[in-house]
Amino acid sequence: MNAIPITPPPALETSRRGFLITVAAAGAMMGLAAPTGAAAAEGYEPTIWYRIGRDGTVTVNVIRAEMGQHVGTAIARIVADELEADWSKVKIDHVDSAAKWGLMVTGGSWSVWQSYPLMSQAGAAGRITLIEEGAKLLGVDPKACTARSSMVSGGGKSISYGDIVTRGNMSRTFTAEEIGKLPIKPATERRLIGKASHQLDIPAKVNGTARYGLDAKVPGMVYARPKIPPTRNGSKVVSIDDSAAKAVPGYISSLALDDPSDTVPGWVMVFADSFVAASSACDLVKVNWSAGDTAKTSEADLQKRSAELIADPKAGALVVEDPGVDAAFAAAKSKLERTYTTASALHFQMEPVNALAFEKDGVMEIHTGNQWQSLVLPWLAKALGRPEDKIVLKSYMLGGGFGRRLNGDYAVPAALAAKAVGKPVKMVCTRADDALFDSFRSPSVQVVKMAFGEGGKVTAMDHAAAAGWPTQVMAPFFMPKGANDVAYDPFAISGANHWYSVGAQRVRAVPNDLANRAFRPGWLRSVGPGWTNWAVESFMDEAAQAAGKDPLAFRLALLDAAGRNAGSAPNAVGGAKRQAAVLARLAKKVGWGGVLPKNTGLGLATTFGQERDMPTWIACAARVNVDPATGAVKVEKLTLVVDAGTIVSPDGALAQMEGAALWGMSLALFEGTQFSGGQVQDTNLDSYTPLRMADVPDIEVEFVESTEAPVGLGEPATTVVGPAIGNAIFHASGARVRHLPIRSDAVLAALKTKA
Repeated sequence: MNAIPITPPPALETSRRGFLITVAAAGAMMGLAAPTGAAAAEGYEPTIWYRIGRDGTVTVNVIRAEMGQHVGTAIARIVADELEADWSKVKIDHVDSAAKWGLMVTGGSWSVWQSYPLMSQAGAAGRITLIEEGAKLLGVDPKACTARSSMVSGGGKSISYGDIVTRGNMSRTFTAEEIGKLPIKPATERRLIGKASHQLDIPAKVNGTARYGLDAKVPGMVYARPKIPPTRNGSKVVSIDDSAAKAVPGYISSLALDDPSDTVPGWVMVFADSFVAASSACDLVKVNWSAGDTAKTSEADLQKRSAELIADPKAGALVVEDPGVDAAFAAAKSKLERTYTTASALHFQMEPVNALAFEKDGVMEIHTGNQWQSLVLPWLAKALGRPEDKIVLKSYMLGGGFGRRLNGDYAVPAALAAKAVGKPVKMVCTRADDALFDSFRSPSVQVVKMAFGEGGKVTAMDHAAAAGWPTQVMAPFFMPKGANDVAYDPFAISGANHWYSVGAQRVRAVPNDLANRAFRPGWLRSVGPGWTNWAVESFMDEAAQAAGKDPLAFRLALLDAAGRNAGSAPNAVGGAKRQAAVLARLAKKVGWGGVLPKNTGLGLATTFGQERDMPTWIACAARVNVDPATGAVKVEKLTLVVDAGTIVSPDGALAQMEGAALWGMSLALFEGTQFSGGQVQDTNLDSYTPLRMADVPDIEVEFVESTEAPVGLGEPATTVVGPAIGNAIFHASGARVRHLPIRSDAVLAALKTKA
């Protein structure tokens, strides 16, 4: 299977690009590898992160996946600012998997946060070298030279970066340690960061030349569609009957995959010469399976198990365990306890998962969109029985990710299929296949308690959360240990370790073993904070009510930045004071405390996004109307104030905030499925109903001006909208809902019992 050429994009593709033209006409933590310092024929590479061509073009290597967030533009902006490059000469290259890039992952709102110091110093290394070599060519002292817009100037003369690379001796190298010590510009000297700019990937997306996983093709490939087994784990193929499928023109065969990695147990792949044929034949192939032991597991079973585990005080990991929690509750003048739950939630990204796999020159190539290349490579190595350096993941744009493609499990069956048939295989899942194979967000149960002392003073808080743990199932090496020396999934509890000063605090994370066995829990945009912040911020409103205090005043009093909530450099400077500031600004912006029409309410929520070492301070006000006759909830407006430190790419930041806010609203009111009979109940967008355009409210976003370290923006708004809506429903109607998604019948039931 050697020397298989990849089909290049045609001059005018008749599929997506042709469609677009017709419509228009009608109306980690990254590894810090040592730089190459190479003056190759095509130019100069000050570090592995970018190269400067002889024509002056700067090409930035991007290891982050592009899924609509314009991450390449933000990262290139960081490099170009410090390099003093002409933005019109900057390009991006989304690179394929290779050990030299270190950890390749796009998630957790980490991309800009982790890239900023590394890419800034990489840019500084190039600028220093260009000034030194440019000064030699100009015959002036380097100290008399400056760099600006891809030019080095000094002594009344100038020379372009392209000419320096072409004519100079570009041999200077820097060690990783040297690069790490390079100073970067003060905020006052930034010329690109924080300024409006065009997104570098938009032209290709608009004209149809952008390549997504579904676009990948090679000569001689066959198509495949999977038969999804009755349970994610433990299913085994007993027999395959493809007699009816043989009548489908183009049908080739069906086979059960042998997967040593146990990524896709019980999978049957149906092959044909086109996807239409493969899909039609797949519907006709009959497979008899012996199912795993969770074939009868339901959503109710999963939630019952979570409640049982929380009831055991010894279960799980103690993420926070302050002295005196039990004593504070024992001595409390009053106590409050509430239970909050969330349903299973699917990803339903626009592009269903797919992968093209084939062997070329002794290397198995998998062409697909992926968010965490470093995670899937070991699975592929085990499945294929070959070393990781004989496998490469070719990067493509993602037609939506939202955390689904952090789990690149779909690459495994494509690679196994290609190995089995000895030719290139393009595996494509239908929407229903994708839903059944989804690593969806686990349902969750949380119990939150608060103790009050004299004068309603908060003296203790206890928060226990139970759900399926994606990191435990797929990336246990990412799990730290709690105070009781038990490992926990940080992505299943982040957000519960909040910045409120609540006296003695306990946070307990509990894994739902039944959920982990029944399906493969996944990371979904915002992950744990999608449920932990729902509980924390709903509870803060309820605690304020119990204490007889205004919800805004109650929160602000607890955001006093005392003790460990004072914050620290480099990412959490100011601590809870910055969270209090965005909340106070929001309250003023929306006129908190003003008179509203009947059945209309304003709800507040505030949080810090994801993790304490990367806080994005955010507050949201939701204005909603509740129909007391039907329980229907209409969100009229969402207002958000955010302090994300330095904003690298304003347009991209705004898009992230708006998209995340709408995602949060969708999960709050519209999205949710039931696990039933070992599988998710909803497999298409007729019964699984995300937010529709007609339901989109007015959205207003304000960024706090800041020169602090840039932090994440992909997910924080997702976590704060749900509780703001829940609190607004209460203020509009007196109905308190404690389950996501919020359905009208639940609001009606709460209205009947609100007394």
